[in-house]
Amino acid sequence: MSTSDQAPDTETTPEGSEAPAFPRGIRSYVMRAGRTTEGQARALAELGPTHIIPYAVQALDKGAIFGRQAPVVLEIGFGMGDATAKIAQGLPDIDFIGCEVHEPGVGALLKHIGEMGLTNLRVIQHDAVEVLANMVPTNSLHGVHIFFPDPWHKKRHNKRRLIQPKLVAQLTSRLAPGGYLHCATDWEPYAHQMLEVLSAEPGLVNTAEGFADKPAYRPLTKFENRGLKLGHGVWDLVFRKKD
Repeated sequence: MSTSDQAPDTETTPEGSEAPAFPRGIRSYVMRAGRTTEGQARALAELGPTHIIPYAVQALDKGAIFGRQAPVVLEIGFGMGDATAKIAQGLPDIDFIGCEVHEPGVGALLKHIGEMGLTNLRVIQHDAVEVLANMVPTNSLHGVHIFFPDPWHKKRHNKRRLIQPKLVAQLTSRLAPGGYLHCATDWEPYAHQMLEVLSAEPGLVNTAEGFADKPAYRPLTKFENRGLKLGHGVWDLVFRKKD
């Protein structure tokens, strides 16, 4: 899950990038406790060296990472990685990079990669805001997924939410023309803020009249299924970058 706080006033960007600066301290995550299980630790040790992309102030070489040229989708904050792995499995012609800082989640996703034999999924264990600024060139992504970011329920904390105009502008700059940004949340006030912010970005166009139907590629998580049975809503937003 992803949230935002703040990032450096200036940023180094890969060649061809012109990302907007962020207020000091913005982050795409909130620190949370969690214990790495034995299975996750094993996956980190065995698959980490080949499937974790080291953070560096250097543009990603997608061909070198995946051994092929294919569309790339970036996911920000994949949690424990269940949905991420299922999406990658269902879309083998697309390559996926997931950003997550929490070791148990990274270990869990690597465990899925090993068990499912996924070759089109890699991980960057670093703050996505800095990854976007320093590793992702402009016009390079087929899509961006941001599923169930921290809603920061209290009004005084709303400014910490990840989906803010400056980040959306940066995400838009990283998308290739026609690329998409897919957000989902189960917190209705945040859903409406997302819709407002995304609709105000001049480089994006909504693919629906308001909220979108859940795309078939996004699986229902256990948490989401439980919420739906209790009558809780889930809101998807799918915007595309203008050609």
